[in-house]
Amino acid sequence: MFRTHTCNDITIENSDEEVVLSGWVHRRRDHGGLIFIDLRDRYGLTQIVSDPEKYTDAHSLMNTVRSEFVVKIKGTVRKRPEGQENDKLNTGKIEVLVTEMEVLNSSKTPPFEIDQDKEVGEDIRLTYRYLDLRRERLKNNMILRSRVIKHIRDYFDSEDFLEIETPILIKGTPEGSREYIVPSRIYPGTFYVLPQSPQQLKQLLMIAGFDKYFQIARCFRDEDQRGDRQPEFTQLDVEMSFVTEDEIMTLNEKVLIELVEKFAPDKTIKTKPFPVLTYDEAMNRYGSDSPDLRFDFEIVDITDVCRECGFGVFKNAVDAGGIVKALKIEGGGKFSRKEIDEFTEMAKIYGAKGLAYIIVEKDELRSPIVKFFEKSEIDEIMKITDAKEGDIIFFTADKFSIACESLGKVRVAVAKKLELLDDNLFAFCWVKDFPMFELDDETGSLSAVHHPFTRPKNVDDLESSPETSLALAYDIVLNGVEVGGGSIRIHEESVQKRVFDILGISDEDAEHRFGHMLGAFQYGAPPHGGIAWGLDRLVMLFANEPNIREVIAFPKDQRAKDLMLGAPSTMPDTQLEDLGIKIDIKKK
Repeated sequence: MFRTHTCNDITIENSDEEVVLSGWVHRRRDHGGLIFIDLRDRYGLTQIVSDPEKYTDAHSLMNTVRSEFVVKIKGTVRKRPEGQENDKLNTGKIEVLVTEMEVLNSSKTPPFEIDQDKEVGEDIRLTYRYLDLRRERLKNNMILRSRVIKHIRDYFDSEDFLEIETPILIKGTPEGSREYIVPSRIYPGTFYVLPQSPQQLKQLLMIAGFDKYFQIARCFRDEDQRGDRQPEFTQLDVEMSFVTEDEIMTLNEKVLIELVEKFAPDKTIKTKPFPVLTYDEAMNRYGSDSPDLRFDFEIVDITDVCRECGFGVFKNAVDAGGIVKALKIEGGGKFSRKEIDEFTEMAKIYGAKGLAYIIVEKDELRSPIVKFFEKSEIDEIMKITDAKEGDIIFFTADKFSIACESLGKVRVAVAKKLELLDDNLFAFCWVKDFPMFELDDETGSLSAVHHPFTRPKNVDDLESSPETSLALAYDIVLNGVEVGGGSIRIHEESVQKRVFDILGISDEDAEHRFGHMLGAFQYGAPPHGGIAWGLDRLVMLFANEPNIREVIAFPKDQRAKDLMLGAPSTMPDTQLEDLGIKIDIKKK
């Protein structure tokens, strides 16, 4: 028997009992005669102590072990001496006097300290991820992730959903991110792909009659990495038949509130029920389709004021069909020139040509652009922005997407500078009524904003004005992070073919890529819709982590490499020959 108890469940009530424990040497202290070891397992810590006179062999062995040795001990539970209790531990009132000890495995000196939460370079942490996961922070993240997913499964099971697995090897139907390709040995020259999501498969499940489906699904995208992206990620996938978007949103809102209350009780949800914004509202008011609503700064439109103004940058933008947006920051007049320049550079990263500003002082407006405006125009800007003494107003002027997004990024940067991003406040919101299509600036053709199976809000718009069609699509946003998105789907073959036409997908190409979907629509497809959550992102926010790598057991680094396993790696020539593959790497 390796253990009678774990290292977290022995209490004062176990006094005088003989116990067996196994675990890792977390911390060792030699007090000149007595040796104390904090023994660690997944569950917690128990202090064990030697008796050099009564149990000589055990004491001698305790004298030789070091950090991360794996040991098994037998001993007697006793109360800690008065004043030596540790109220931070469940086992803090007891210790175990070791009568027997066995070293199950030794350990090299770890490349970083396991018993302390010190900063360690991420490359080292990912190379030795199995050691990193022993540390308290990462261990707790894995426990949190497991329990969140367990609650999700229980919730959807209680709502009569079926958990159905869909295949990992599927047909390539490129309609979004780049796919990972898997060669077939049995059918040389042909390939599977790894699914970007189970999108088509869950729709086919609806056609099969499974009207409530969910899955904790693995998804794969071969794209550049950043803090909230990985080559492989996990999502909660949900699909329902005979349902409206409001019903889907209500169901998901309920479980999200439950999850916060159970697993992030220190967080306060700012608004219940969650606010619902249209895409236009989100972009116009916050400069983002995933707005952070923890703070109240709102962007306003001053395009009409600037149509005939003397400031050429603004007037030219309006004449070219663009807009002028303004963001008032209360108390922002104290920003230094250096800080204003930093915000300007932020705006430029997102396409703006610059960032104009006006500082409102007691007796004047301080700005390089004020001289180009009539007094009436300045008065109107002050009225629209409600600017007061001590405030600063930032301006962008460009086409809609650039003017809004660049100022939206400045909005968040300012809030961060002013320390308004409260990690203990959860500001959820729904964003809906997205554009159905977007125009590709290079090709001039339309592409799907979400995916080509999203249903238009008004089917008739596909004929009259497809470029302005809205989609029955919705995102769930938390603190400026999109944690989920979904839509009502197309369920009629004729509507799906019309969308393919708009996207420039010929009948022949549609049949080749999506014939299975079009064929299934001919056999009584029900109205249906669903949503997918990014579970990595959600747990990241629950755990107050800066990126999703901290809540994934074995993540890739920011260059999509697995530093622990050494992947991706080359393959033996014989295996490539079996697959009919010849490597021809051309230098870029």
